[in-house]
Amino acid sequence: MANAEAHPISAIAPPLAGRAAASQRWSHVVFLHWRVDAALVAPLLPKGLVPDEHDGSSWVGLIPFVLDRATILGSPPIPYFGTFVEVNVRLYAVDSEGRRGVVFVSLEAGRLAAVLAARALFSLPYIWSRTRLTIDSGQYRYNSTRHGNHAKRSEIVARPGAGAVVDDPLADFLTARWALFTNIRGRTVYLRNHHEPWPLFGAELVSLDDTLLAAAGFAGLTDRAPDSVLYSPGVTTWFGRGK
Repeated sequence: MANAEAHPISAIAPPLAGRAAASQRWSHVVFLHWRVDAALVAPLLPKGLVPDEHDGSSWVGLIPFVLDRATILGSPPIPYFGTFVEVNVRLYAVDSEGRRGVVFVSLEAGRLAAVLAARALFSLPYIWSRTRLTIDSGQYRYNSTRHGNHAKRSEIVARPGAGAVVDDPLADFLTARWALFTNIRGRTVYLRNHHEPWPLFGAELVSLDDTLLAAAGFAGLTDRAPDSVLYSPGVTTWFGRGK
């Protein structure tokens, strides 16, 4: 399916159908993205999906952030287990209906209970890791090391800028994603989310020491600088039920 058949990108999320099943706060989000050939992305996607493309390229993201204030079915925020640093590797895809969404290759998370729940309920490739964020002198340092496999790690140091990013087609393509695709028991499932438009700012990647992208199938990608670096202070996100 040609990319032109995909639904238009919108920085404003469509409403969820029905009651939200869960919510989370995503804070201190750094979006690192590289252009990649769509042929590298296609084998990593669930059945029925094709790579989404912008400006003639598919894209792979390495994205660290703080997840907190997690709720389920209207519960109060879950203490401790609902708060952790996450580092994910994600791709972009389109289904046969033209719906756009994210596909996660890996998600490093610092809470084992959250890892087990996400894997069991949604077949998301969460991996238990030692994760943390330290902020010093305007620099955000994210660290992730997998339990039992210390070679799979990431250290990302970024400095948010002051300039707001608005009306930027590439930034919208990379961040205005209102669904994810996952494979549950052999079926590709579409899970919607909703949040206010991202407040986005330019950012500088100070340093990167990462093996997660190579483990995901993108060896050598970190040998060059990202093609896009963005920062957001964060949003609160609500999730719908799968289709």
